[in-house]
Amino acid sequence: MNIPRTSYPRIVIIGGGFAGVSLAKKLSKQEVQVVLLDKNNYHTFQPLLYQVSTGGLEPDSIAYPIRKILKDFPNFYFRLANVEEIDIKKNKVRTNIGSLKFDYLVVASGSKTNYFGNTEIEKYSMAMKTIPQSLNLRSLILENFEDALLTSDLNERNALMNFVIVGGGPTGVELAGALAEIKKGILPKDYPDLDTRMAQIHIVQSGDCILKGMSEKASQKAEDFLEKLGVNIWKNVRVTNYDGKTVTTSTELTFETATLIWAAGVKGATIKGLDSETFVTRGNRLLVNEFNQIKGFSNIFAIGDIACMIADESPQGLPMMAQPAIQQGEQLGDNLLRLLEEQPMTPFAYKDKGAMATIGRNKAVVDLKNIRFQGVFAWYVWMFVHLFFLIGFRNRMVVFINWVYNYIRFDREARLIIRPFKKKRKV
Repeated sequence: MNIPRTSYPRIVIIGGGFAGVSLAKKLSKQEVQVVLLDKNNYHTFQPLLYQVSTGGLEPDSIAYPIRKILKDFPNFYFRLANVEEIDIKKNKVRTNIGSLKFDYLVVASGSKTNYFGNTEIEKYSMAMKTIPQSLNLRSLILENFEDALLTSDLNERNALMNFVIVGGGPTGVELAGALAEIKKGILPKDYPDLDTRMAQIHIVQSGDCILKGMSEKASQKAEDFLEKLGVNIWKNVRVTNYDGKTVTTSTELTFETATLIWAAGVKGATIKGLDSETFVTRGNRLLVNEFNQIKGFSNIFAIGDIACMIADESPQGLPMMAQPAIQQGEQLGDNLLRLLEEQPMTPFAYKDKGAMATIGRNKAVVDLKNIRFQGVFAWYVWMFVHLFFLIGFRNRMVVFINWVYNYIRFDREARLIIRPFKKKRKV
């Protein structure tokens, strides 16, 4: 890897997401050597992936080069690499570009889509966890309407314009709202010779409410917003299979669709060497103590989505969201410096700053610690918070200008099929 030898302790971070970048920033300008490994050379602002999928933003608006984030930090090294294995006995990580020894290792590999063992759904559905996946979904959505123009088969046309979203969490709700606004304001202008009123958007939720992690009022208000937009919400229904054409469920309900979008959950992205039952707990996450140390190690840590820290207030582990990841990265940075100075580490305490979701134009729900509100003001708060946490002044300005333009013109300029996507179909 051509990482220079140093007398400083070497801290290797796997993953350039919210947790990994937060930790690297905290360790900047300290007397340590930091090596960050990631399979991408950019950090992704995942909360806005759905806007890339629906043509509201271009991908470079929510991505930022990792090297640029940390370019002024001494003793910092980034390598574009796939981490294949962690040798816990030799304190070494093995990657596709070579091996590297570490004094301290921090696993911040994040999460991946959880299909709960259903291989057919995994094969034929669309995920939205990465920028390439979001671009594939954007292409498929637009290609479906192009194909709908060409077919004279009414059933096929309806299936091409029928979108089924599995999962009623923030991702599913925000995506459904965006698709509903496209149906209402953009499709009639783009496809005047197609009866776009036939387009259907469905959310299938296995539980009895959407936005389960938020308050009952927020959940009900979000449901009201979606129904006014024409979104069909099916609760207490579990999707059991999808063969590329037909969605079957735990009830008699079925859907004929060319597009099933899977937003029903995620699981930890474990790495060989730390993927045994000794270290892995619920949600395929690594069990850590209050200092984010992985069970049985004093020099190997896990933070962010991959880490499961169980406490009285979070018996299932902390939520797999940006805020816990950011806070864990900052806290671990302090603790690693304490460890190097032979001082006792301080336990992690999560500060819940609330949750929010947008359901389209002028519609959002916000749950803060002591206040809950919905509607237009919540929508402005949602926009401000997301702009604040975007990395890079340019990205903030580009996103803000896009939002203002889209709001005034009721348009989404990035509805481009840059790279056609060919969906797998059952033979």
